[in-house]
Amino acid sequence: MPRPTVAQLLYGSCTVVVSTLAMLLLSQTSSGPGIAVIAVAALALGLLVALTVPAPKPSPRPAAAAPAPDPEREPVSR
Repeated sequence: MPRPTVAQLLYGSCTVVVSTLAMLLLSQTSSGPGIAVIAVAALALGLLVALTVPAPKPSPRPAAAAPAPDPEREPVSR
């Protein structure tokens, strides 16, 4: 399994923090179970965002260089 990129970690973490604050402010809940539900929902949303950030594509390998001419072979002249 490939490791998450910096962008994935950053987007997922920011999503968790911002969505938690937004849901807490909008719901105005102060009960323990309500806060727990919001925290779990924010973590799930952050995980979803982190997994949907496109991973960088591997860079294409350079084409193989043409073989160097053999110095012992002389060109044929006509």
